[in-house]
Amino acid sequence: MKKVTLGLLCGTLLGFLDGFSAILNPEAQEMLTLIIVSATIKGAITGLVIGFLAKKIQSMITLILTGTLISTLLSVLAAIPSGTYVEIVVPGLIIGILISVILGKFGKP
Repeated sequence: MKKVTLGLLCGTLLGFLDGFSAILNPEAQEMLTLIIVSATIKGAITGLVIGFLAKKIQSMITLILTGTLISTLLSVLAAIPSGTYVEIVVPGLIIGILISVILGKFGKP
């Protein structure tokens, strides 16, 4: 699968799972739909951007560092309105690393 398509698919799926994990937090129940939708969109954008960059970057370590930086930046931007940085940035960082590794190993140019 092409890197951009695979990045978008992985980002969307991982973002959805990240947002859906809020079901375990009783404080987040009233905003669950908003959390799932916003996490899915953030994951899709992260995957899309990393997918485009993965077409140009050949080094796996550079791709992972770049993907981590992009996902952290997008997660911090998403966390600003709510102020819950740890709950948003840490999963976003992990998603960026996972997308980068998947694209580096399995993505086709």
